[in-house]
Amino acid sequence: MIMGSPAMMALAVAAPFVAVLFILFAPRRLTEVWGFIAAGIAALACASLLPAVLGGAVPEQHLLTLMPGMELVFRADALGLTFALLASGLWIITGVYSGGYARADNLKHRPRYFAAFAASVGAALGVAFAGNLLTFFIFYETLTLSTYPLVVHKESEKAYAAGRRYLLFALGSGLAMLTAIAWTWQITGSLDFTPGGFLAGQVAGPQLAVLFTLFILGVSVKAAVMPLHSWLPAAMVAPTPVSALLHAVAVVKAGVFGVMRVIGFVFGPAALADFGGDEILAGLAAATIVIGSLIALRQDNLKRRLAYSTVVHLSYIVLGAALLTPYGLVGSTMHMVNHGLAKITLFFCAGAIYVTTHRENISQLTGLGRQMPWTFGAFTVGSLALVGIPGLSGFVGKFFLARGAIQGDDVIALAIMLGASLLTASYLLPIVRIAFFPGLTPEGEAYPTHRAEAPRSMLVPLLVTSVLVVIFGVLPYAIGTQYELADLVAERVFSAARFVGDGAAPLVVEGAAGLGGGGMP
Repeated sequence: MIMGSPAMMALAVAAPFVAVLFILFAPRRLTEVWGFIAAGIAALACASLLPAVLGGAVPEQHLLTLMPGMELVFRADALGLTFALLASGLWIITGVYSGGYARADNLKHRPRYFAAFAASVGAALGVAFAGNLLTFFIFYETLTLSTYPLVVHKESEKAYAAGRRYLLFALGSGLAMLTAIAWTWQITGSLDFTPGGFLAGQVAGPQLAVLFTLFILGVSVKAAVMPLHSWLPAAMVAPTPVSALLHAVAVVKAGVFGVMRVIGFVFGPAALADFGGDEILAGLAAATIVIGSLIALRQDNLKRRLAYSTVVHLSYIVLGAALLTPYGLVGSTMHMVNHGLAKITLFFCAGAIYVTTHRENISQLTGLGRQMPWTFGAFTVGSLALVGIPGLSGFVGKFFLARGAIQGDDVIALAIMLGASLLTASYLLPIVRIAFFPGLTPEGEAYPTHRAEAPRSMLVPLLVTSVLVVIFGVLPYAIGTQYELADLVAERVFSAARFVGDGAAPLVVEGAAGLGGGGMP
């Protein structure tokens, strides 16, 4: 295989699934080794596609033809490669962390755990490179099935209850998506993702609205848009590395990725604006941001508070895409990555706190910042990033999301985005305060200050991701030339999209978001 060739997509997707076989049947002492090898192969394969995609090419690989016009195909465009780089890159770091966590917490059934982990990342990469709705659906449902063993890994009654809820929501949404895909095939005879959408002009009126509803039901469960979100906080019963996988690497990012695919490559801005589907989705996302933030304030369990924070920030991404503006889509693409970096840092910290102190509630963290300064220092960085402090990764995505709202003259969306940043500060920064500035114990004595950090195999990954949060905040071109990829996504979608009817003007004005690959102003 030649580096950068279309075959690299198949290699990236296949490597994790091949690793599953070695993890399950090779000697147990090599369990983690196979995961690392597969993660490295997948990451290198994805990275090799970057020059071609940035150069304007869209590498494509046909896998199997089921019937004329219906085939399995991989395609690496800017949006898919962005997601693939995120998933494959963070898998390497999470693999190190998972090994440390498994040893520190004496995790049982390790081969099953690491095999399901690898299969989940492989499915996420299949979603990223899917060139049409059929390929997307197959890997999207594979992701559901491969993550289920991770959710129920502890085999407790609570874990099985969370697993049942997860399957009920995920498979129910899959049924809605399958119905939408079959209907789309019947109408258009095509399932290929097309920049600007391929349904515009093919279907209209109530039929278009119903089709949009089915697609959004199909992707909104994993995107945790309310009221389809409750499976996500329940799934926090899983081991903390699984929570990191769910929230930062695979599942929920596949959900918001799916929303962007549906908006930009199935319906397109023109079709959505024609019947107001964008306004409906934007309203759901805005409500999720506000309500999710208020619920997060009430959570004492650290992982549940972080879970509701994820619910909120996923809807930032959905809202940005629903704005139907170039800057909004740029912001969504960038926040998909930048939220992932910040959130995986926070969950890594939560796991480090648990294995070191066995404390899970925020009310139990008083004074721990002095005992675990590196861990809580990284937690502070991740929290400030999600608040949107300049110089950290979260600010970059939120900046372009805000520009997208301004570009679309949507004052309400802008107000919600800015207000939700204040709410984010109100539920994350108090954790930092009680950890570092606890005052005195109830007995009037100072809290102990002896150092008690997590094992290095857990501490190093969370420090690495916190450094990446800074790098992606100061140098947004870092690792994958993030600006250029996001700009290319907006260019491909909006250069083909025009409002139809009512004599409306073109949706995109040249240079509105650096369209044409010249970079952002």
